[in-house]
Amino acid sequence: MTDDPTEPIRRKMVSDINRDPFTREHLEKVYGKDNVYNTDELREHFAVQGFAAPFVIVHRKSDGKIGTLTFQHSPRLYWDFQEDVE
Repeated sequence: MTDDPTEPIRRKMVSDINRDPFTREHLEKVYGKDNVYNTDELREHFAVQGFAAPFVIVHRKSDGKIGTLTFQHSPRLYWDFQEDVE
């Protein structure tokens, strides 16, 4: 097992996000209606490659792009697709 230098930062982000979770309406206002997904919508638009909370690595089905979404636990929502840059 290797040390993950991002783990402490990600753990804090998970704690902060889930302490006061966002509503879908808030996320849509900030990121746009086309950039917020519930679990069924996530499955429709993306293939999940892996999780590193609060991020999920995904393959976007519409164009094959790989990137990340941020997510919270309850209500389970995913948002802000960020394409990986090579």
